[in-house]
Amino acid sequence: MTVSTNVCARHTGRVLIAALLLFLAWSAPVATRQAPRAASDPEEAPTPSPLFKKVIGNQEDCEKLLDQYERVVRTETRKPGGDASSPETKLWRAFPIGTGFYKIALPNDGQPPPPEFLRNELEKLEKYLTWLNQDGSAQKEAYAKAERKKKERYELLEATYQAFIFTRDGEETRGGRTLLRYNIVPNPKYKPTSRNTTLFTRVRGTIWIDEASSQMAKIEGTVTEDISLALFLAKVYKGSHFMQERYEISQGLWEPSFEQYDFDGRKFLYSFSIHERTFYSSYKFVGKPKEAVAVIRGELSKMQTEAAGR
Repeated sequence: MTVSTNVCARHTGRVLIAALLLFLAWSAPVATRQAPRAASDPEEAPTPSPLFKKVIGNQEDCEKLLDQYERVVRTETRKPGGDASSPETKLWRAFPIGTGFYKIALPNDGQPPPPEFLRNELEKLEKYLTWLNQDGSAQKEAYAKAERKKKERYELLEATYQAFIFTRDGEETRGGRTLLRYNIVPNPKYKPTSRNTTLFTRVRGTIWIDEASSQMAKIEGTVTEDISLALFLAKVYKGSHFMQERYEISQGLWEPSFEQYDFDGRKFLYSFSIHERTFYSSYKFVGKPKEAVAVIRGELSKMQTEAAGR
């Protein structure tokens, strides 16, 4: 039963992380006023400023471009009651495939994976990318499914327009750049239209906007009321916390560099606790699947040449 409980807890945590990430990755509406009204005033929500539309547009552009970049992902997961200084660590290479990301496991010590293992993974990746580039019904459905997920994110993006009140709360400096800081509180007039948008009524936090580029640089939030997910018979407890930091990885392109989730809750009769930190690094442009398959073929060719020269 212990194994079953752990599997349920991990699955539930992943579902909740994915749901809250929809908020994390997209909640960038910003309202500016010379004399901010108190967040508790329900009479009038702030009118989104031109900065709001610019930040939203930038987020959309960065999301689309992320589908053309590979990156290295490192996760550190602390088990309940475990030593915070010795988390379970996983490292992998996330390669974009047009419908998501293909994961290639990497050694935790940062050394290259064994050549035979890497070649096998690259061959499977090359085969899948080749398949995706064909014009068949299965490929079209795979892309359509990915587009539906993107559409859901855009709909949630639109919902944030009404779901939150953003109040200017000063500024900070990070790496020589000025970040504008805003408090986020739920708009009391907002009426959720779906299970996901209900999350917005139970979250508050802070968002930092890079002043020069109008890009979201950081966001963090706290669950203010227990969140029930009837579909999964699960609940996230009040006090659960999440955050994300973003940096400019190339000219005009801002992507996540760090995320942290501290969720506590239950599924069915079993409690779960997810404490996870994720680091993103080594971003590299590989293009869309038609260009990306050439990148993988180039790597395989290089490995073959190196093996022949030994």
